Amino acid sequence: MDEDIRLEIRKFALQNAFEHDGKTQDKIVLSKILGTQPEFRTKVKEIIGDISQIVSEINQLSIEDQKKEIEEKFPDLLKPKEKVEEKEGLPPLQGAEQGKVVTRFPPEPNGYPHIGHAKAAIINSEYAKMYGGKCILRIDDTNPEAERMEYHAAIKVGLDWLGVEFDIIKSTSDDMEFFYEKGKELIDSGKAYICTCKRETISQNRKERKACKCSMQDISHNNKDWGKMFEKFKPGEAIVRFRGDMKADNAVMRDPVLFRIIDEKHYTLGDKYRVWPSYDMAVAIEDSKDGITHAFRSKEFELRKELIDGILDALSMRKPYQGFFSRLEFKGMPISKRVLKPLIEEGKVSWYDDPRLPTLEALRRRGIKSEAIRKFILSLGLTKANTLAPFDALEAFNRKFVDADSIRLFMVNNPKVLKISNLPFSLVEIPNHPVKDMGKRTVEFDENILISTEDAKDLQLGSQVRLLGLGNVTITKNDHEVEGDFVEGGETTNIPKIQWVPQKNAHEIKLLIPNQLFIDEEFNEGSLEELDVYTEPHYLKLKEGEEIQFVRFGYCRKDSQNQAIFTHK
Repeated sequence: MDEDIRLEIRKFALQNAFEHDGKTQDKIVLSKILGTQPEFRTKVKEIIGDISQIVSEINQLSIEDQKKEIEEKFPDLLKPKEKVEEKEGLPPLQGAEQGKVVTRFPPEPNGYPHIGHAKAAIINSEYAKMYGGKCILRIDDTNPEAERMEYHAAIKVGLDWLGVEFDIIKSTSDDMEFFYEKGKELIDSGKAYICTCKRETISQNRKERKACKCSMQDISHNNKDWGKMFEKFKPGEAIVRFRGDMKADNAVMRDPVLFRIIDEKHYTLGDKYRVWPSYDMAVAIEDSKDGITHAFRSKEFELRKELIDGILDALSMRKPYQGFFSRLEFKGMPISKRVLKPLIEEGKVSWYDDPRLPTLEALRRRGIKSEAIRKFILSLGLTKANTLAPFDALEAFNRKFVDADSIRLFMVNNPKVLKISNLPFSLVEIPNHPVKDMGKRTVEFDENILISTEDAKDLQLGSQVRLLGLGNVTITKNDHEVEGDFVEGGETTNIPKIQWVPQKNAHEIKLLIPNQLFIDEEFNEGSLEELDVYTEPHYLKLKEGEEIQFVRFGYCRKDSQNQAIFTHK
């Protein structure tokens, strides 16, 4: 073994032993050396003997002798390290009692769930776990114009994939009769009224902080109009408004809408109802009725806190604690339906599972693990500061989960044939993982193998190249054709090490590489690269969805027998 490598192994062994009461282990040192010298991942058998010998020598030294050798040869190891704390978990909840916390996640089924939904779901479920309480999934389905069963199902699928568990699952529309009861109560108490003004007039009055004539009607008149909303008035002709404060600086409080007429069919209830509560009315009533103790939502709803409390005060109903957190988006990957829907309609992205998108379906298809999303979200804490994260922040968490279980395969792009003479065998066994026991695969080949053109152009006549898992080849020709002679027991250090694929049974696949979807708010036309590449036939034996590390390229997910998606480096 090269003396520099032996020295590096000794350094790792000394450091680990000194930090752990004078003892280290072969597997720990092996793991560290493979992390800094990846070319040894295919030569574990060759270096494990040297590692065992060095570890044995180090373990026989006293701690004093270990420290002395470190001081003489590796003094940097003794310099104090800056302590980096990895955040885990969420801050304590205000006014929370163990066993009594009830949270909720109320997604509207008007689109596919995305990373922002994941944040809200995970925060709410995590707080319920922290306090031994309950978390409710409440599908907020009171706008039939925008909501569909397709989206309802997608939400359930996404939450199941995230592993978020709920104690109660319900729909807001389950309580329609209760909303009507509370709506009439507000009208009867004079705290709400029916407005028949045109939309433009309402908007103008709110800007000018001016009450309309409808607000002057008596309770009897309002009750008659309330009845007409169920049978006579058409959509847009009448709404129920909360009697707030038309002079308020908070525009939300300027007599907001509590109920409106929608004649679209509901995806589960059909045309049973036509008078629907607004978001604010539904959230206020449901949170109180369901016993929610702590209601969290993203900070764009913060101005609505006053209204939620106002509605509940007017009805003498219990008010939950309201907390707010920042929305979560990735740089260049907008979550807005207003942005994403046109991209799909115009064919710029294929569907909501397109790997360039921040939807949960897209992240799963790209190869992002649900555990990584959870760790990433909890690492952000409960800040209200804008969270526009670079995607590689999530990648860093994901890498920890995929590395241990990803089979290593060879893959070449833009291939060139290397013809090898003097091959003494026609098959090799290659470990599926450099450290973990994931079995081996047998690779059959003949004299013609494929290497990438990029690697081929760097080969010099008379030089050697190491074909990973196979052996050394001396280059004898490199012009429009590349040829070489196999070398028995060749040198393993200081020579290029490249991956290869047998030409005789190479399997061609399309490799999709997602890039940033928007650059400076402009759609990136080059946001999806497609490469036609060749990999080992063992790829066909892998299950769909399995994560792979293509050696010297990166992590990818098997999308189908003929397609893979690049996850990240």
